Amino acid sequence: MKRDSRLSAVLHALLHMAEQDRAMTSGELAVCMDTNPVVVRRTMAGLREAGFVTSDRGHGGGWRLACDLDAVSLKDIYDALGAAPVLSIGVHVEHPECLVEQAVNRALEGAFHEAEALLLERFADVTLKRLVDDYRRRVKPAHNGKRS
Repeated sequence: MKRDSRLSAVLHALLHMAEQDRAMTSGELAVCMDTNPVVVRRTMAGLREAGFVTSDRGHGGGWRLACDLDAVSLKDIYDALGAAPVLSIGVHVEHPECLVEQAVNRALEGAFHEAEALLLERFADVTLKRLVDDYRRRVKPAHNGKRS
């Protein structure tokens, strides 16, 4: 089963945007997100509606961050992307009248809901600023060892 990696790809692109002093084109972001520019425009449109990015058309246009990185969490971005299911496993519902299936599903659904709630709670605790800071801490040692 293919995993939904949109959140990871969008976060990757947003961190690249945070490091730029200019707008980034859909083509540039497509490279970051390993997709095509049409998908970038569609995805970024949801983030624009949420107020996280802006876009300008024409020469010098593109996408820019429009939010306070310290005020936007992974949960906010997740919600703006449409809140895809976070777990790819589910229950078997072929025979809802079966008492065994009911018992199994009741146990699994409770665990699934708890796991999803915990994950979304964690998403809410991590801001874009925290990701940018982590990236910047990691990039410094990598550049210190290189000669210019």
